Amino acid sequence: MLKKNKTKNKTNNKTNNKTTGNLGEELAADFLRKKGIKIVKQNYRQITGEIDLIASVENELIFIEVKTRSGHKFGSPAEAVTIKKQQQIIKTALAYLSENNLVNINIRFDVIAITLDKEKEPLIQHIEHAFDLPQSP
Repeated sequence: MLKKNKTKNKTNNKTNNKTTGNLGEELAADFLRKKGIKIVKQNYRQITGEIDLIASVENELIFIEVKTRSGHKFGSPAEAVTIKKQQQIIKTALAYLSENNLVNINIRFDVIAITLDKEKEPLIQHIEHAFDLPQSP
């Protein structure tokens, strides 16, 4: 009887997840461009985290989290954007604003949820204003 190599399976899963994520980010960027939204930055990284896409339209800067799933086995893609993930995105967005000396500008946080299906076109759901900055007391 052969033993399964759990480490190899975990590595394959991470590789597949990264490939799925990269595909989703490209689909999302194309989707936004078709809507007339300009992509400013992809995969912005800071010590606080990563933002998949930063975009702009009219007088608004948009920080976008892209979640891609191949099916609903682990829930819908949008459900993966937890409160903790939202907080991480907000911290990273604030770092981006500070780093680029951007003040007094309109910002919003969107989520693009993509479900891949081998038999159909990808289902892309754009949730504008998915969450907001916490209000100061």
